[in-house]
Amino acid sequence: MSEVSFGQRPMLIGSRHPSVDVWRPVHSPFDGRVIGEIPSANEHDIDDAVDTARQALSASEFPTFERAAVLDRAAQYLQAQHETFAQTISAEAAKPIRTARIEASRAIDTVRFSAAVARTMHGELVPMNASAAGHGTWGLVRRRPVGVLAAITPFNFPLNLVCHKVAPAIAAGCPVVLKPASATPFSSLLLADLLTEAGLPPGWLNVVTAPGRVADHLVTHPDVAMITFTGSAAVGWQIRERAPKKRVSLELGNNAPLIVHRDGDWQRAVDGVKTAGFAHAGQSCISTQRIYVHETIAEPFIERLVANVGALKLGDPSDESTDVSTLIDQGETDRVQSWIGEAADEGADVLIGGGRLGRLLEPTVLSGILPGMKVSDREVFGPVVGVATYSDLDAALRLADDSVYGLQAAIFTADLDTAFYAADRLHYGGVLINELPTWRADQMPYGGDRDSGNTREGPAWAARSMTEEQLIVIRQNKPPLDL
Repeated sequence: MSEVSFGQRPMLIGSRHPSVDVWRPVHSPFDGRVIGEIPSANEHDIDDAVDTARQALSASEFPTFERAAVLDRAAQYLQAQHETFAQTISAEAAKPIRTARIEASRAIDTVRFSAAVARTMHGELVPMNASAAGHGTWGLVRRRPVGVLAAITPFNFPLNLVCHKVAPAIAAGCPVVLKPASATPFSSLLLADLLTEAGLPPGWLNVVTAPGRVADHLVTHPDVAMITFTGSAAVGWQIRERAPKKRVSLELGNNAPLIVHRDGDWQRAVDGVKTAGFAHAGQSCISTQRIYVHETIAEPFIERLVANVGALKLGDPSDESTDVSTLIDQGETDRVQSWIGEAADEGADVLIGGGRLGRLLEPTVLSGILPGMKVSDREVFGPVVGVATYSDLDAALRLADDSVYGLQAAIFTADLDTAFYAADRLHYGGVLINELPTWRADQMPYGGDRDSGNTREGPAWAARSMTEEQLIVIRQNKPPLDL
């Protein structure tokens, strides 16, 4: 294990690193050792951060071209420090280093797209003279920042999902109070340093490392105009209920289904699951979880899937050859293993995995999953994939759509009519054709329905959600007589 240590890393409020009485250790998910310490912020720190953000919005001009330039420089600096960020992600999240490098690269794209959004987001001209009442007037709609933004981010993508909130907020002109995941705070703190170096004015990004019970103060704070949250459905909808007068953007969970039809490229699908179901130990809200494969191709599909999963290397996230490392903590490992056991008791077959190697949970393939099993109905968020077979496409579509979630789903088929037929019947924010449901490009609209949330992320969509429209009506005067 690479002996990465972050020492004591202070919060950032404005240009200050406030002193604190209590420091909290952060442990490596892989081996449990302390890798650094962060301040345990209190409600006073949150008040300070929100007030600093509010003052930054009202007291200093930060025009669009400067916001775009800061984001451009930040992308360049992220590129230059790519390996540092990858090593940070790997150490704090136990993400295999090759996968962490991919996340660091994606974050660069996210910031670059946000810079482009800052330069291109526009209002519109309203055709006021379309009615008699509007004759002689012009209507202009411009976008204005909604105000101070509270961003609450998860552990599984501690850099890129932070960038998906912070960078569009800068593009939109909203100062941010960021509460990173307590388990993975160091990527956020390093990003804050980088943005400061890139020229972000003080107060436009404030990072408070508060425990969840304290961070709840952000939800009800009167000077927070918008909350953007990525995490569990239970917590997300509680935030929405407790902040009825705020704009609340939720990106929540999923139990992503994949349908492999008899005419689809099943070899490409099954080989893709090796990554899509097990990258970062399945800790992605679009990790492939439920696979419905046509009975005519089920036997070779399952045989190849088991062989692929058996070839995955478990181990130290800093090892270049590691495919799968630990879950974020041992409590999550216990939970996921118990769900595997429950599924087996309820009739599913464990084809491979299900055991533990020290702190590591073996990648697991189940067959015969059924509705009612936790591994089918709920979000596993672990290295587990379940398979069921079908003979009738409509039955497979019903099974795939039978979920409280609605983030992304996928189907492999060679027939375009079948693809559109499936898309019409799958009530998901994204339906992917001949691609895994785990696929995402950072500029696309990404989000779901039902318990998967209420928003679309991706810089262009996120930045628009962080603005409000203001209508300006201009009455046209009669032309002067001496023209």
